[in-house]
Amino acid sequence: MQVLGVSFDSVADNSAFAEKSHFSFPLLCDTERKLGVAYGAAEDARARTAKRISYLIGKDGRIRKAWDKVDAASHPAQVLAEL
Repeated sequence: MQVLGVSFDSVADNSAFAEKSHFSFPLLCDTERKLGVAYGAAEDARARTAKRISYLIGKDGRIRKAWDKVDAASHPAQVLAEL
């Protein structure tokens, strides 16, 4: 299982946030908002912030489950229940 996070922030900002939050997974930078737009987290590349959404993607690359509203406190348990 691989967990990835994506943010519109810079490499330096993401690195500091991931370190402060003790993330055990990569936090990727989408400064051009290409992933955000492709996955529906942003309407277009001018968006200042991304919607907090989540996808469970199978080994075959297909989206198995999508969450369009994520509560950071309860979401990890939701994902684990789906696995």
